Amino acid sequence: MKTHPSLFAVALLAAAWLCAAPAVAADDAASSSTSQPAPGVPWTQLTSEQQTVLEPYRERWNQLPPGRQQAFARGADRWQQMTPEQQQQAQQRFQQWQSLPPAERQKVRQRYQQFRDLPPADQQRLREGFHKYQSLPPEQREQLRERWQDMSPEQRQKMKERWKNAPPEQREQMRKHMQERQGRGAT
Repeated sequence: MKTHPSLFAVALLAAAWLCAAPAVAADDAASSSTSQPAPGVPWTQLTSEQQTVLEPYRERWNQLPPGRQQAFARGADRWQQMTPEQQQQAQQRFQQWQSLPPAERQKVRQRYQQFRDLPPADQQRLREGFHKYQSLPPEQREQLRERWQDMSPEQRQKMKERWKNAPPEQREQMRKHMQERQGRGAT
């Protein structure tokens, strides 16, 4: 089934807005407490590229809240900067998002908000850890997932605390130890 790319872009933008809804709501609340509301983005001030991506919203653009207009305009800019491969990945992620039950979507939104509430250094540390995990071979990732799932909640909490409180050198030693254990378990 072939779907028009701008429809996926709009769907992606909508999903991104849903994930960012708490932040947008906070922005809207903050701006309502000041004397000037956040300005909207008139359709005529969008670039032709933005208008192409946002075409499905053209008829109701003026009814969208200003914060949503701004978020959609930024999202359209991001969409235009993506490579075709990145756009395809974004479409796949959106389809995965759509297939989640509402309760799971709410959990994702909560986790995202918890991540946004972290200090920038902690956010960066988590991003780096995620990228390292993604760079592991699939077999290693599966072993780690299985080991994590086999732990009791108490063991998981203890592991989190040990990792959180460990200095960088100790974390590196812990990584090496885990890799050695995985190597022995695979043989």
